[in-house]
Amino acid sequence: MTYQETVLWMFEQLPMYQQQGAIAYKADLSNIEKLAAHLNHPEKELKTLHIAGTNGKGSTSSMLASILQEAGYKVGLYTSPHLKDFRERIKINGEEITENFVVDFIATNKSFFERESLSFFEMTVGMAFEYFKEEQVDIAVIEVGMGGRLDATNIITPLVSVITNIGKDHVAFLGNTVEEIAGEKAGIIKKGVPVVIGEYVDETKPVFIAKAKAAQSPIYFASETYASNTWASDLKGIYQQKNIRTVRQTIELLRKDFVITEENEKEGLNHVVAHTKLQGRWQVLQENPKVIADTAHNEHGIAIVMEQLKTEKYEQLYFVFGVVNDKDLQSVLPFLPKEAKYFFAKPNIFRGLDGNILAAKAKEFGLEGMVCDSIPEAYAKAKAVAKAEDLIYIGGSTFVVAEIL
Repeated sequence: MTYQETVLWMFEQLPMYQQQGAIAYKADLSNIEKLAAHLNHPEKELKTLHIAGTNGKGSTSSMLASILQEAGYKVGLYTSPHLKDFRERIKINGEEITENFVVDFIATNKSFFERESLSFFEMTVGMAFEYFKEEQVDIAVIEVGMGGRLDATNIITPLVSVITNIGKDHVAFLGNTVEEIAGEKAGIIKKGVPVVIGEYVDETKPVFIAKAKAAQSPIYFASETYASNTWASDLKGIYQQKNIRTVRQTIELLRKDFVITEENEKEGLNHVVAHTKLQGRWQVLQENPKVIADTAHNEHGIAIVMEQLKTEKYEQLYFVFGVVNDKDLQSVLPFLPKEAKYFFAKPNIFRGLDGNILAAKAKEFGLEGMVCDSIPEAYAKAKAVAKAEDLIYIGGSTFVVAEIL
């Protein structure tokens, strides 16, 4: 198969949570453990960092990778989901996994995938571990897909475990309270492995402390240690300061095994996009009118990004907005600005919520606008009416942003 045929097969033959939802979710580690054994356990030959959390995982993972690259190391980076091309998920020093490796890996293991009914995510995690092993990376930064305890990435024993924050997302799988969700994400804590907590609330701190104590793992609260952090990053958005605190605490722990200077740290933070090619985080696509795209998609993330939006100056605000059908609109829509004019549309995936349903629900919260047939059409209509001094915000879902980039 060609690369395009291979990727098409992956999307069509294997359950993919981002596209299909609950049907693709495997609530145990048996499949990934079978795959790891089938591949002769590449994950055991890697030094890793493991990053969980409701929001900020991608930014935090990319910042860590950038700093380690700046320090001269060969760094693997595994993140999800991708925006445009599958290969974005697996990178070494910012370069995507080769098409040939993807094709060969699938061809070699296709019968195993089919026989064991592996999920899309399980197969992709196995591919990342195998690629990083073959390429002999010095360290791999591994982002959790969802939750932690039962996530397919959770077969590694990292140098440091990181939990960025806890908010309500994927409640159907992870629990209805922040305590339950914190417990699931704290499932990445391994015996004796230090854990860094980026943010916590009163309800989650005891959960983290108890899990760390049970695992005899030292625990560090970055928001306390680096409370006055003023370091900058090329990832824009006031909210990135919280991620920077988490990163600085993690790097401090890594200095036991890696040589990382303060200059490496600062330069790495200021060259995240150049080093890792990260997109969709308060990304300015153009000026006059200013267009900003952000992948924030749950209550916690949307609330933070809407605060950031208040710092922008504009005459009229336009929103190109779409969501997936399992999103808790009751918790997200109250944060959206009533003065904006909305262009609603369904993201072009199976789980996309119909634009008419979204618009009707939004109207209950005083959000007015029109329904478009697609995200690109919504963006085109917003650009057609926006003047140079206006602002267009694109968001609501990773998949909305992906269709515009």
